[in-house]
Formats: sequence, C-alpha cells, structure tokens
Amino acid sequence: MNAEIISVGTELLLGDVVNTDATIVARALTTIGVNLRYTGTVGDNGERLEQALEQALERSDLVITTGGLGPTEDDLTKETIAKIGGKPLVQHEESLQRLEAYFAGRSMSENQYKQVMLPQDCYVLQNDCGTAPGCVCTTPNGKRIAMLPGPPSELEPMLQHYLIPYLQQDSTTVIHSHNIRVFGKGEGAVAQEIAPFTQGSNPTVATYAAEGEMFVRVTAKAESPEEAQKLCAPVVEQICEILGDVVYGVDVENLEECVIQALQQKQMTLATAESCTGGLVAKRLTDIAGSSAVFEMGAVTYSNRIKSLLIGVSEELLKEYGAVSEQVARAMAEGVRAKAGSSLGVGITGIAGPSGGSEEKPVGLVYLALSDGQQTWVRKMPGGGMVRTREYYRCRAASTALDMVRRYLHGLSVNPEEL
Repeated sequence: MNAEIISVGTELLLGDVVNTDATIVARALTTIGVNLRYTGTVGDNGERLEQALEQALERSDLVITTGGLGPTEDDLTKETIAKIGGKPLVQHEESLQRLEAYFAGRSMSENQYKQVMLPQDCYVLQNDCGTAPGCVCTTPNGKRIAMLPGPPSELEPMLQHYLIPYLQQDSTTVIHSHNIRVFGKGEGAVAQEIAPFTQGSNPTVATYAAEGEMFVRVTAKAESPEEAQKLCAPVVEQICEILGDVVYGVDVENLEECVIQALQQKQMTLATAESCTGGLVAKRLTDIAGSSAVFEMGAVTYSNRIKSLLIGVSEELLKEYGAVSEQVARAMAEGVRAKAGSSLGVGITGIAGPSGGSEEKPVGLVYLALSDGQQTWVRKMPGGGMVRTREYYRCRAASTALDMVRRYLHGLSVNPEEL
C-alpha cells in the first residue's frame, strides 16, 4: 500500500507552528509496512486542498490528512474530502453524544456541531482526547482518505488506537527499524566506514545527520516482526562493532537517557556547574523520568563572583587564567562535586558568542571537565574556524559533557583525544 500525508493548516505552511504531525504519522505507518511516498502541507484553503488531494489520489492508495477538523470556518478538510468522495455530510449520532457530554454543564456554541458532521458511510475514528472525531472515507475508485485532528495530543492516540489497527487489517508485511545513535563522529566519516552495508536492499542501511550528532537506521521488511528483527540483528551488531565506542546506544532517544540509565545501574550521582551552557545539561538530564534518583544539583555559575561564592572557584585562579580556561573548568567540576557530595561533577565554561571572543580565546572555545573526586579530566572544544550560532555551541558543549559522563560510566576513555 502506497500512502501520502497532507498536513492542513496555514500556521504550518508559514512556519508559525512546527509540523510534528507528519513525523508522528510517518513513523507509525512504517511499523505496519505502509510505503510512504510523499508528504505535503496545504494552507486553510479549500480549492488548494482539493487540488492537493486529487494529485495525491492519482499516485497513492491511501491519503492521510492532519488538521482542519475543528469548528471554525477555516476548518475545511471534511467538507473538501466529502466533495471529492461524492458523499454528503451527515450527523454522526455517537460523536454528537460524546460532544454534548464533553460540554455538559457549560455553554456550547452552535459551530461546535460542525465537528460531528461526517461523510456518509465513513469509518469513524473516535477522539478520546478532544471533540473532533476523525474518519476514513472511501472514494468511488476504491482509494481511501483518512482524516486525523491537528493537535498532536489528539492525533497520536487516535492514530495508535484506531487508525493503525484499521489499516493493519489489509497489511501483509511489517517494517522493522533500529536506530544506531552516534556521537563523536560525523555522518560522512560513518557513511564511509559502513559503505558495504548501505548497498543492501533488505535490510536497508542509511545515515542521517541530527543536531550535533548522527544516527544509522537499519530497516527490514518481512511478513512478521520476528522475521524482520532477524534480518536487522546481525547488521546492527556488525555496524556497532565497526563504529566502536562512538555508538552510545541502539534505539535510545538521546545521550541524557543513556547517562541516567548508567548512573542508575552504577548507583552513582551527578552534579553540574555550567556557565556558557546556562543549565542546558541539567535541563536535559531532568527531562528524563527517574533523574531525581541520580542527579543531585545543577548550578548556573555564570559570573565569576558566583563561581567563587557557590562552588569555591578561587578568585586568584579566575584572575590568573580567566573564566574560560582549563583550570577554571577543572575547579568548577571539583567544586560542584564537593558541594553536592555527588559521585561525579561536571564543569563547563566557554564563549558561546556571537560576541566576547578574542584571537587568544575565540567564540566557540569551551572547556569541559569531569571529576570523580580522585581524578579530573578536561576536554577542550577549540572554537574558531567556521562561524556557528550561539545555540550550536551550547548544544554541542552540553552533548560533549554528557558523552564524557557516558564514557566514564562505561569504562571508556573520557576524552577520545587521549586515544
């Protein structure tokens, strides 16, 4: 089955809202073997949506729309699809009952009833988290259009609980993927190292750049999840062996998840002192459920005064070497570890820019330190060269700090430059 996604909404088209709907739907389709061929975005314009739908139906068996199911005048998705399918809109009684129950005891405007007008004979997708039901409409030539609401909090449950099971009735294959997460080596270098694998057809192997890192996706198609997994497993194992310790996990979300898991396994704790990253490491760690068991404290020691006051960095050290130095990063890591009484301490100091750099200490220069109370390791991000954004330097530094902790916890060289 070939499919296409059309996201509806002027706010998406103009970039005012990030379109996460297409990503959510695309990932779900791959799990049941549906071939996604195209994705597109259309504003809240009935004529343009009709054109997009007609083009999509010429090349795909299934079209999934997201958005445009609400009560306002610019919510035109159902009306347009009903027109293409040659179906009148009729009131769906069960959805009406759910809508009235939702507004029980409150005033409900007349335009809310628009949401329960659905194409005749459609397959209704219940909305457990909102008021607008979705549905699947079959066109005269046997193709299908599935309509999902725009808000991700409504779309994802409807997709997983109702649309995917509906589509699985016709699916004869499944697609199974593994993501090999890499930090410390670029996409080009990795692609070259694993080149023999990228020529395969089942499983397929592809490299992708992410924010400050990259990943390798291994994907297989088979008649069952077990068979697809058997095809993927040896390839994943071989690629991990080739890439070595720059692989920080398989099918994990991010570095911070790996760090929290490793701290929990080792029954160790961590504290951070951050300057140029402004608490980004602490934020990423505390985004992970269960982090409170292993993360003791995060201090944003931005000024020299606070570096001295909170974590004991000596004023003499700051005067002699400057805040952005190996010596101060070391003192920050050791100081915050001692202050928190934690197993490990991280210190980060640098120049994120766009101003504040010099020939001696250019924008992008960052020193990162990790201390376990017995030894302290320092890593330098040299800066200079290609001009990057402030956000890039901050994100890169935060990820590097997390990778230093990961390496320590797994018995690897904390600073790969030592190898």
